[in-house]
Amino acid sequence: MKRFMLTSMAVIILAGFLAEGSADSFKNLTVSYGFNQFPKEYTCDGINVSPRIEISGMSGISNVTSTAMVLDDPDAPKGTFTHWVIWNMLPANDLPGDIPKAMNVTMPIKAVQGVNSGGKIGYMGPCPPPGKPHRYFLKVYGLDTVLDLKPGSNKSVLENAMNGHILLQGEAMATYGR
Repeated sequence: MKRFMLTSMAVIILAGFLAEGSADSFKNLTVSYGFNQFPKEYTCDGINVSPRIEISGMSGISNVTSTAMVLDDPDAPKGTFTHWVIWNMLPANDLPGDIPKAMNVTMPIKAVQGVNSGGKIGYMGPCPPPGKPHRYFLKVYGLDTVLDLKPGSNKSVLENAMNGHILLQGEAMATYGR
């Protein structure tokens, strides 16, 4: 009986250790836009540039190799509208604003961007129809690999590629209405 209990405990401890170290059990990041409502400049009513993003919880995690982000509007009339798909950024606590709308970005950061639901590359700011404000969720992922994805890939291709590689994850939400 004692041998069975010790063996069972060893299996439970080993399973917990393996789960803790696996890429599917991730820790939380704190992500912030720095605002609760999108200022006009980051929307289709302004100059439509990406905002600065603050990320904390990434430092000290040595096995995070790259970062990916997805910006979605789940309140869009025809279902979730993806506004931004970007990956292969170096892990950082701060993502500068005004990321160029190019497939391969070299300045102010290095990154690869995909196609948004509007069929364009890069950031597409909030642009809801008149009425109730929409919610915009920015999901940030710390990955254990650099993704081998074709520039211009869409959100579902990115999500499939990230599967099994997410070490850290966080989310920010802000609204915008017209």
